[in-house]
Amino acid sequence: MSVTIKDVAKAAGVSTATVSRVLSGKDFFYSEKTEKKVKKAIRDLGYRKNTAAVELVTMKSKVIAVILPDTKTTFSNSIIEGIQNEAFKIDLSVIILYIGNNDREKQKRALTTVIERSVNGILLLSSQLEKENQELLNSSNIPYVYVSIAVQSENVRFIASDDFQIGYQAANFLINKGHKKIGLAALEPNTFIGRQRINGYLRALNEHSLPSNENWIFSGNYSYDDGVQAMKYYGSDTELTAIIGASDLAAIGIINQAKKIGFKVPQQLSVMSIDGTDAVNIVDPNLTSVTQSFYTMGVESMKMLLNPELKSKYTETKIEERQSTRDI
Repeated sequence: MSVTIKDVAKAAGVSTATVSRVLSGKDFFYSEKTEKKVKKAIRDLGYRKNTAAVELVTMKSKVIAVILPDTKTTFSNSIIEGIQNEAFKIDLSVIILYIGNNDREKQKRALTTVIERSVNGILLLSSQLEKENQELLNSSNIPYVYVSIAVQSENVRFIASDDFQIGYQAANFLINKGHKKIGLAALEPNTFIGRQRINGYLRALNEHSLPSNENWIFSGNYSYDDGVQAMKYYGSDTELTAIIGASDLAAIGIINQAKKIGFKVPQQLSVMSIDGTDAVNIVDPNLTSVTQSFYTMGVESMKMLLNPELKSKYTETKIEERQSTRDI
């Protein structure tokens, strides 16, 4: 019986897709160590490639697919810029597919499209797949990386900010400015990102023996309108002295509505945001932010996609103080 690619993959401890890439010379998709393992297995087993099959394998589109939800924030532009610049260096094109509000059927349709097109790799931006769609992706043997979401699942790689740390940094910054009653607005508490940010925020309050109140946390989808609605909810008689907006746009909505109901920012109410995109400079006062490394996320996600040896990682976040917060 002739030796197959599956036999080589089993002996080398890699996927059949990786064996195919070694055979076709696509050296930007595997490490030198992996190449040596595959070539040793080929020699040991006496494998002879089927030329016609290899020709089919090499008919790749030289395209990277980015799948993302319809976003209410602006940070995805910086991530995509990083992806495109890194892809351009090795002559790969980038296509973008939107999946609504992480709708299951739209996820499946997007995945089916890129799998049938035989793309070289998939980057899932701020999107966690439903179980059945994750299984569909895994069965395709196409390399993929989650971006801007730290998916906690075996054999799944991601590059993202540490959302627990983001919530902690934001609350701790305001606490150190003397604030004791701090709101957190416009985030989704039922998602991994939302839960992590809430947990970080609560940890900071707890470490300083400060009270927490579930009414201080306002749910939303990171949008400008969610920020407006949050401030309407808190009202002109709120006990809060500071509010963290879950995105730059949400924080801008908070500021604009706060002004409408008579608050001076930051004299009477401090407001800060999470993200730190260019949007922080389009509102008066300019927003203090927990700034994420979005461009770096895009660049590093491409490097991870092309090198299966690279592990999941968190990127840097930092506080950038501007005019929307003050000491009390």
